[in-house]
Amino acid sequence: MSTQRLLLLCGDFVEDYEIMVPFQALQAVGYRVDAVCPDKAAGDSVATAIHDFEGDQTYTEKPGHRFTLNADFASVTPADYDGLVVPGGRAPEYLRLNGDVTALVRHFFETNKPVAAICHGAQLLAAAGVLEGRRCSAYPACRPDVELAGGSYADIAVDDAITEGNLVSAPAWPAHPAWIAQFLALLGTRISHA
Repeated sequence: MSTQRLLLLCGDFVEDYEIMVPFQALQAVGYRVDAVCPDKAAGDSVATAIHDFEGDQTYTEKPGHRFTLNADFASVTPADYDGLVVPGGRAPEYLRLNGDVTALVRHFFETNKPVAAICHGAQLLAAAGVLEGRRCSAYPACRPDVELAGGSYADIAVDDAITEGNLVSAPAWPAHPAWIAQFLALLGTRISHA
């Protein structure tokens, strides 16, 4: 059986944990993960930001690591991929303005392939017009995006995730264990302990 391929959408100031953790965890269980960003090529990097919850009215933001892309956005053929990962941070805010990006997102919903979106990733799903009639979690500030796109906002704990159809969504990086586990289940991955 060939290795399943996953596409991870990136942009400058993507949330550090929300790109690094799934990128590494999904590779650790055997997936090929292609990290791409519009107008950038393999070997280029994106800036990341660390969003933390420190008791203020919203998250704080600190500089994160540089994340190196391993594939070219310009050569992506969505049909070649088995699933899509949409991390949060500030990147979805401007990636949603790119018609090629929203068309790519729509492909995964039109073909019912697994999609994992976290935090502000819902902004990209809303702009792609794929939330109509769906429950979707996101960072609470994205609730209006979900609802204006015809979705139902799933108000769940920050460390929880929800699966509806082909979509796994979560509010923020504290949900990584639940979010990644539910995404792996959608992909058909079984992990057993001997």
